[in-house]
Amino acid sequence: MKKLIAGLTLILSFPVLAQKNSAKNKLVLYSYQPFGCDNKGYFDPSKYKKEQIDGTYKLLYPLSWSPFSSLVIFNPVKFDMVRKNNPQLLQQVEKEYQARKKELTNLNIIDLPVWKKKYAEAIQLLDNEYLLRKETLMAYADPKSLRNSKFYNTCRETIDAIISDDQQKMYTYWKNTFEEKYKDNPQAKETFDKKWNDERKNDFALIDLINIFNTCANHSFRNTIEDDDILFKAFDKIFVKLKRNCDEP
Repeated sequence: MKKLIAGLTLILSFPVLAQKNSAKNKLVLYSYQPFGCDNKGYFDPSKYKKEQIDGTYKLLYPLSWSPFSSLVIFNPVKFDMVRKNNPQLLQQVEKEYQARKKELTNLNIIDLPVWKKKYAEAIQLLDNEYLLRKETLMAYADPKSLRNSKFYNTCRETIDAIISDDQQKMYTYWKNTFEEKYKDNPQAKETFDKKWNDERKNDFALIDLINIFNTCANHSFRNTIEDDDILFKAFDKIFVKLKRNCDEP
């Protein structure tokens, strides 16, 4: 009789265990919107936590975007403003850097090599952006500060022209660069000629060359579009099932 009761108890326990396992492995919905799509992914909660997926997705967007305020200078008026307010602008850069660093530090990401690597790259990208922004701001106030730039070897020609004691050397490099770039663009050439003949020619030269330096340095540490595409595909693989409403029927 005892054996019969024990057997019945064991049999009856199977549905309960099955229900528990079923509940444990029930897929959880996660919605995200890459590239204007509305994706609905279903993940296994026994493998990942929602907080980990949130943190991992933030590495791709929006924390892959620069945290720093726009700094676009194309004329002497803005140039003067940046020079005048240089200390305050540097303080603003510091605040923006610290805020983003805190966001990254507090992220809870999926514990896989691909995301650990991406996290390390995000920290490095932020540090490079921070350094470049500071160097650019300081260059507007003191062009010769670029002599000690971290990006000197990458952008040597441009920096050498900016910091040269020979003003004519700077002008020659400036002119040659823009003539080559806009040789088939008469309107751009006309704009350059106006700068060349302006009484603030020296400031126009510095503005253009510092912008060239900034672009050169920025391109030296940015991920390619192909790299980002690979990571978004890796993110999609987190989900057991994935539905995209932007897919073609």
